[in-house]
Amino acid sequence: MKLDVIKLDGGKGGSIELADEIFGIEEIRGDILQRVVTWQLAKRRSGNHKIQVRNEVSRTGKKMYKQKGTGGARHGSRRAAQFVGGAKAHGPVVRSHAFDLPKKLRALALRHALSSKAKSGALIVLDSVTVKEAKTAALRDQLGKIGVTHALVIAGAEVDKNFGLAARNIPNVDVLPNAGLNVYDVLRRKTLVLTKDAVEAINARFQAKEAA
Repeated sequence: MKLDVIKLDGGKGGSIELADEIFGIEEIRGDILQRVVTWQLAKRRSGNHKIQVRNEVSRTGKKMYKQKGTGGARHGSRRAAQFVGGAKAHGPVVRSHAFDLPKKLRALALRHALSSKAKSGALIVLDSVTVKEAKTAALRDQLGKIGVTHALVIAGAEVDKNFGLAARNIPNVDVLPNAGLNVYDVLRRKTLVLTKDAVEAINARFQAKEAA
């Protein structure tokens, strides 16, 4: 598929050919996208929530009352979960929430995410994203003129310093290098903006996977 390339100032920058196996998938698999998004968010979780177990509760270890003859249930410690001030039973402990997901499935999900943006007309290819001055207001006006108000920008191998500084204060606009391209960030923004360098890097990335 062919897509027009535009410049940051709104001018025309020619056209570019997008690989159909990456950007032209017709049947978008929502179940695959959901699995990969869940995998990404699980990896982000710190997992540091924790409760006090019985050996960590600061209460007396003395036996509450004699074993027999009271007519009540037998208890040996006030640290048990059924008593006020005792430990919590089966509560959260420090752990990792991450789980494994096949690399081929993750790569497939990224192709489906890219194709979903192309299919819905929410994909823009820019010639480059470099600015002379790190002026947030000026960049916001430029992006607004080309319809970029809620977007993920993949800026190339490295993000231009001035562009990154100017864009970081614009709400709902994320800027990442090629290495940061991921399913969750693509889906959470309405528009995906790629530079020509980013498109070439994506093509090379999937060609390398297929060759392997």
